[in-house]
Amino acid sequence: MKLTQIRNATLKLDYAGKTFLIDPMLADKGALPGFPGTARSHLRNPLVELPLPVADIINADAVIVTHTHEDHWDEAARRLIASTIPLFSQNQQDAEQIRAQGFSAVTVLDDRTEIGDITVWKTDGQHGSNAAYALPPLAKRLGKACGLVFQHPEEPTLFIAGDTVWVPAVEQALAAFKPDVVVLNAGSAQIDCFGAIIMGEEDTLRVHRLLPESHIVASHMEAINHCLLGRQQLRDYAQRNGFAHRLWVAEDGESRAF
Repeated sequence: MKLTQIRNATLKLDYAGKTFLIDPMLADKGALPGFPGTARSHLRNPLVELPLPVADIINADAVIVTHTHEDHWDEAARRLIASTIPLFSQNQQDAEQIRAQGFSAVTVLDDRTEIGDITVWKTDGQHGSNAAYALPPLAKRLGKACGLVFQHPEEPTLFIAGDTVWVPAVEQALAAFKPDVVVLNAGSAQIDCFGAIIMGEEDTLRVHRLLPESHIVASHMEAINHCLLGRQQLRDYAQRNGFAHRLWVAEDGESRAF
């Protein structure tokens, strides 16, 4: 398999002969306002340009949208990606939204979905703290987001945790699938007064302690206003804690084969 970090949570995955585009955010630098009620909301998103030509990024066999927040499925993606491409969403609500945006080949992921000879498992997470989800308006805003496990007999098992904090569902998925490669959205995005809504430094260490032989990939960094954990900060943390050899803090546009 080959994994390419595009920007933010946007990934390109070449896996068992198929190419998946995951969580496409394709806007030009600064095209969108910062997320209100979050850290550094005065900054405009995305903070950086795309590292590759759009035509190369959208050249894929299928798209997977783990949830429809604007930094995972934006207006530019909806405009630039072919409306007939096979597209997979986490639930019926997201599927109906995407179909209403003009996409004609939308499939809702089951707990287990077969895409050719590739098995994709949908996993749970929680896009913020218990305190955040205790407030109905904030819980509605955060919504649901899923993770993905890819399996094929001739490929490493890949777990993309998605937009989640560390919760039992994530730990259970790691223990059940024992993935060879784990992608964490690790930019420690912050909502005012409620802390992180995705993972950060300590979570990467938790994964390493649970699966010390697995490779960890850090994504969702340095591209959105409320992501406060920087790449070098995470690298330094991993070095201090003895797992830098198992952590790839991917730069935008960088690829790695596993």
